[in-house]
Order: sequence, then C-alpha cells, then structure tokens
Amino acid sequence: MRLTKRVFLSACAATIGLALSLPVHAQDTDPENTIIITLKDGDVVIRLRPDLAPKHVEQIKTLVRNGEYDNVAFHRVIPGFMAQTGDVQYGDMEDGFVPRRVGTGGSKLPDLPAEFTNEPYVRGTVGMARSQDPNSANSQFFIMFDEGAFLNGQYTVVGQVESGMEFVDNIKKGAQANNGAVAEPDRMIKVVIAADAQ
Repeated sequence: MRLTKRVFLSACAATIGLALSLPVHAQDTDPENTIIITLKDGDVVIRLRPDLAPKHVEQIKTLVRNGEYDNVAFHRVIPGFMAQTGDVQYGDMEDGFVPRRVGTGGSKLPDLPAEFTNEPYVRGTVGMARSQDPNSANSQFFIMFDEGAFLNGQYTVVGQVESGMEFVDNIKKGAQANNGAVAEPDRMIKVVIAADAQ
C-alpha cells in the first residue's frame, strides 16, 4: 500500500513537473482565442493573447468574424524582418484593392489605446501596426520573420504563430528600397476563429 502511494505521488509529481515545463501556449490552447489564416501554401495558426492586449484581441476577433480580413493583401513584406497585412479599407484583393493607398487604411472600428507590454518580439510574434501615435492601431498587424528587440515595448503584441510559420516565410517579399512594398502581393485568402471552424 505504501509503495503504491509512493508510486502514485511520484507519478503526480512527474505530471505536474511536465505541465510546468511546457510552454504557456501548450497549456492553454483556446479555440476562441486562436485564428487560422489560410495562405496560398497552407494554414497559419495564431494564438491570440488577450492576457497581453484584451482590447486589440477583441477588435481582431470582431474583424475576423465580420470577414474583414478575407482577401486582404500582405502589402509590406521585408525579408528578415516582418510581413504586414490587415488594411481592410484598401487592401482587399477582390473588393477595392488600391495599390497607392494600401497600408494607409484601417477599419470602420475606432483606433485603440496602446497595450504595450514586456513581451519580446521574436520569430512568429504578431504585433499591431500603428502610425507615430502610439494609440493609433486599428486593424493592421505584422508577423515577425525573426527577432526584433528594437520593437519591444513600442508596439502592442497580440499573438504568436503556433504552426504554419513555413507558410509565412513563403509570403512574397517586397523591395527593401521601397520600404518593403509589394507590387503584386500575396494575401490572406480566408481568416477564421478556430472556435467557429469546429
């Protein structure tokens, strides 16, 4: 009996130790806070972080559920840095794509107050794009190809790529001389919340 109890307690300790050693995202996968972006090569799964940026995450989810991100271009893509998308006003590839203005628009929803944190910008981090005004993020976001510590604490982190980063790597790049602008850009074909896709 004592041996069985000891084995049981040892197994419990091992399980707890394993759970504590897992990354946070492996412990709290939440379909309501997970978006799936379909790209030309496959699906990218992003875990949203309402714990870091609740207002931004709520706005992204509203735009996703309204279908605003479908067919929107990756208008600014800089190799070794990031891929930017989410201009729902001028970036829709099927409904009013405006090459000269893409990247300057947002959505009909209000701009958001900054929700800066100490969360670092690493490969796969998803951050909100904004103008010089820290409180100007709206619908545009970017996905990091690599680490970008100079962004830490300056831009709101809203999520992290969980899978499909290889498809992000394949997004058509822009010319660095033209600030990464892409002439014939790739796009987010479809964006859904995982809870809605089940």
